[in-house]
Amino acid sequence: MIDFTWKLFSQTGNIETYLLLKELETEPKVNGQTKHRDEELSQLDTNL
Repeated sequence: MIDFTWKLFSQTGNIETYLLLKELETEPKVNGQTKHRDEELSQLDTNL
């Protein structure tokens, strides 16, 4: 997930993508998706 987020940021320069990347890096590792992460990704999709 972090690799995808970095690639997206490097191609778009979108600051929200970078902030998501930093949040993912500091978030504890959990198996499966969290609701919070899914909400952020859906917001990111609508902003692009």
